[in-house]
Amino acid sequence: MGVLEQPAAPAPAPYLRIAAELRARIASGEIRAGEKVPSVRQIAQEWGIATATAGKVLSVLRAEGLVHAVPGVGTVVGTAAGPPPGRPDGAPRTLTRDHIVRTAVALADVHGAAALSMRALAAELGVPPMALYRHVPGKGELVALMADAAFAECGLTGRAPAGWRGRLEAAARHQWARYRRHPWLAGAGLPPAAAGLMEWAMAPALRRGLEPAAVARTAAAVTGYVRGMAVSLADGPDAAALDAAFAFGLARLLDGLAVYVEQHTGGT
Repeated sequence: MGVLEQPAAPAPAPYLRIAAELRARIASGEIRAGEKVPSVRQIAQEWGIATATAGKVLSVLRAEGLVHAVPGVGTVVGTAAGPPPGRPDGAPRTLTRDHIVRTAVALADVHGAAALSMRALAAELGVPPMALYRHVPGKGELVALMADAAFAECGLTGRAPAGWRGRLEAAARHQWARYRRHPWLAGAGLPPAAAGLMEWAMAPALRRGLEPAAVARTAAAVTGYVRGMAVSLADGPDAAALDAAFAFGLARLLDGLAVYVEQHTGGT
């Protein structure tokens, strides 16, 4: 009888293979402690994979304690001495919902929404995944809290416009600024803070006699425009060009709405 050939071992998943390559770069000193590792977008481009798969690569390295996210910087290699900054060796961490949400926002800002998971968040915080569920029921609720926090970071600046158009433009630009700072936010639901801002913006039109249903449709048109433009932010387009396109489109939208409001109220 002939000797049966053993079946070849299955190839590792692409994200595990890429994680191994980055792990080897770190071990060899090619990427040293404190230096940035490739971002989700860079990994996707270099290896020709989807951003969701690229996010898994960094999740693996974070779970192993090799890297951690630094807001405003990116994902960096940790030190051999211990955990990421702000997490003292051996000291227990007291989790709060606020701290969990702020850390999740930082992770999403650096790696994108695709890389955010309860397991990755737990690894970043240095706690077991089940510890998170004492504070947040699940990822859906977490994303909603993140959106609330992102929109509540700061309010409108400067003197509030008196008319509905000035207010609506200010509200739209404020929302755009939030999306620019947090590109993942376009994929989250609209939080109450954003809805309240639009109510404030349309109050002058309501006082002038615009019917509540028309007020709601007008606010929804502007909110939908801003959010629709923001979806492109996650793809990393030219920011200046996108800002210019946003401003142009917003002005034209407001021009059209001004005609509608004038026809239904007798003035702006």
